[in-house]
Amino acid sequence: MSTTRIFKSSKFFQPTDGEAIRSVVSESKDAVIVAWYIKPGQEIPAHIHPYGQDTWTILAGSGEYYLDKAGTRKPIVAGDVVVAHIGCVHGVFNNGDEPLVFISVVSPADAGYELLPSKSFWHSIANFSP
Repeated sequence: MSTTRIFKSSKFFQPTDGEAIRSVVSESKDAVIVAWYIKPGQEIPAHIHPYGQDTWTILAGSGEYYLDKAGTRKPIVAGDVVVAHIGCVHGVFNNGDEPLVFISVVSPADAGYELLPSKSFWHSIANFSP
């Protein structure tokens, strides 16, 4: 177990032009702490953690937070604390002009991860005719 208890979050943010990078700050059996840097136009796709909670502390920027499988969104901004309880759909799209920067705490560490099909997938299923 690491004895480090204080971290400089700025050392973990990893801007990228591709898919946003999940940068682990600290991990134990109790929780995983992740630093996120989401550029305008990037997203964390809608997903769930079937066995744990994901709590975000928004440090800078804004975005549209995914609330359900239908793609319903709610604005989030710097200063917000956003909680996805066990099994709750969540994700975010940065629709702003600045990076969305936040810290995520997933607890417990083995909370699991299930990516949800995109809204376009659900739309194609609904309109399918053999």
